[in-house]
Amino acid sequence: MSDRLEILRTGFSQAAAYRQGIPDRPCGMARGYGEMLETFDEPLPEYGKAGKAVIEELVQKGEPGLTPMAHPRFFGWVLGGSDPVGVAADWLVSAWGQNAAFHESSPTVSAIEQIAGQWLLDILDLPRTAAVGFATGATVANFTALAAARGAILRRHGWDPDADGLFGAPPITVLVGDDAHTSVFSALGYLGLGRRRVCRIQTDTQGRMEPADLERKVADTTGPKIIITQAGQINTGAFDPFPAVVNIARNAQAWLHVDGAFGLWARAHPSYRSLTTGVELADSWAVDGHKWLQTPFDSGYAIVRDTDALRQAMQIDASYLPAQTGAERIPCFLVPELSRRARGVPTWAMLKSLGRAGIEELVDRHCSVAKQVAAKLDRVPGVRVLNDVQLNQIVIDFGAPNASGDDRKASTEAVIQRIRDQGVIFVGGARWKETWVMRISVICSATGLTEVETVVDTITSAWTEVQAGMVEERILP
Repeated sequence: MSDRLEILRTGFSQAAAYRQGIPDRPCGMARGYGEMLETFDEPLPEYGKAGKAVIEELVQKGEPGLTPMAHPRFFGWVLGGSDPVGVAADWLVSAWGQNAAFHESSPTVSAIEQIAGQWLLDILDLPRTAAVGFATGATVANFTALAAARGAILRRHGWDPDADGLFGAPPITVLVGDDAHTSVFSALGYLGLGRRRVCRIQTDTQGRMEPADLERKVADTTGPKIIITQAGQINTGAFDPFPAVVNIARNAQAWLHVDGAFGLWARAHPSYRSLTTGVELADSWAVDGHKWLQTPFDSGYAIVRDTDALRQAMQIDASYLPAQTGAERIPCFLVPELSRRARGVPTWAMLKSLGRAGIEELVDRHCSVAKQVAAKLDRVPGVRVLNDVQLNQIVIDFGAPNASGDDRKASTEAVIQRIRDQGVIFVGGARWKETWVMRISVICSATGLTEVETVVDTITSAWTEVQAGMVEERILP
């Protein structure tokens, strides 16, 4: 037993040392995939190695290829910072070794998920009787909620796809904004509804669905319909016009789903709540915990108003499983897994740790950082902020006012690469409305207002250096 405890202590001390040192490390990885593959590539050992030595080797070899996603200046993707409270709770999840499928398999975990689900509905102000399934993230949360939608909408037309499959079923028309997140299309593919077999709705310059186009296309279709909207466009942070979309969906008797991976957390702050007006009238929602709630990864929520629809889509049965009766919450009837870790525990811990006021503060702080950074960068010659910064997302590109699209793309890519080489901050790139942009996503719990000047100075300096290089290239023969 002492050896086993020493292994756990080694893992804890190494993990704690890593987290403590993050702010002092460059904001980027030291080695790329090829180098890390070479580092770990070896034949399967014939004989085992002492556990403590294995953990020490893992750390020594692995840390150079880690991306510092908990760094206060990491803005590459919309990822939270894995707050220490959530991390510690997640360690307990692994140490407890519970299967979260049934009440009988783990009464503690089942009770925690029940309460954590109620707290989520409270902080997000969604229907208190909705079902909450604890999924891996927004992709599986979208899949789970849309599986419930598929079953419910087809049963209204006399077909049960959960029992009889999709062969011969009435065709479902899926209407989705042209700038929806890729996870939505993946979920539709998994469900047999097709990534391409959708009716795409026109969007405005911020990626918001155009209600007039939605209304026209809904009117042109017959049969079962699912409308998919988004709260927080992945590049701009924009929100679909929910009041108008809700009316169209109700008139068409369509199921309305909301992909709210990070944007749905705007409902937790009084100043940003208005961006989501009407979203509570949808039929289902997908949202992440590993974004603004700062849980470790493997944390997302499928929230469905019609509990029975979700149960029918996800239910599983076998003679060796505990019998389930009544209307009680059965964890494995709410997500597509029978064996899974107790991922509701870090959610409970973070909600308990932050409380309503703490979540409000996080949202307010991150949105304030984004707005200040955008305002300062927008005054720098050659830098264009391309979105209305309403939340935590900024998209910008670089180039002279009369530069071509290709030149702006080259300039933007060069700035991003220079910033990554410096390691002061970490930013990402993406295509947005036929333009290549730099994306800045402010959502790590460690990020504060003190980072604003560093971010602005780093980006401005990189842009200045890129411009100087461009001038030098033109001068040299």
